[in-house]
Amino acid sequence: MRSLRSEGDLALAVERLMAAEPRFVPVVVRHGLPPLRLCEPGLKSLLRIVTDQLISLKAGEAIWSRLEPALDSFTPEAVLACPQTELRALGLSGAKARTFHAAARAAGDGLLTGDETVLPRLLQVTGIGPWTANVYLLSALGFADAWPAADLALQNAAMDLLSLPVRPRARDMTALGEGWRPHRSAACLLLWSHYRAMKGMPQA
Repeated sequence: MRSLRSEGDLALAVERLMAAEPRFVPVVVRHGLPPLRLCEPGLKSLLRIVTDQLISLKAGEAIWSRLEPALDSFTPEAVLACPQTELRALGLSGAKARTFHAAARAAGDGLLTGDETVLPRLLQVTGIGPWTANVYLLSALGFADAWPAADLALQNAAMDLLSLPVRPRARDMTALGEGWRPHRSAACLLLWSHYRAMKGMPQA
């Protein structure tokens, strides 16, 4: 299983990716290697990703700032002890509150660490779809070939960088990413870097 957990891993993956797809070269020339954006594997990281689903970064930060003191240790027991009504009062939607509890039960079963089998196992958890699972694999487990094809920032960055006529949908991104295996995580980081530049956001 390939990993993307160090600057050396990233540099090698980007080098091979640029050889396969030269249109990534200007991103690296302008901005250098993108940040790895790694986080600790486990329930807390997964729940942070769930919190950020389909909302702005600012909204996600605001909700998380209320969840952190309420859930404290983020153990499965602590999350399950917090009623879904309280999770909703803290800012989660009903669907995300249900996912918090489902993820906590799965974490208690040892779901959140492991090898390639973790992706299909994550997808069995209520409320965990391909975007959430792949972002977790990339950021928490350091998988080298994660690909959150439904990510809107990735789609917009790909449209701009690759001069596509329309924003690619998830199925289009899935097809596009096939040519970048087994370095799709590096492609994701480069596209996020390009998106941040498009929006005038800092790279770090």
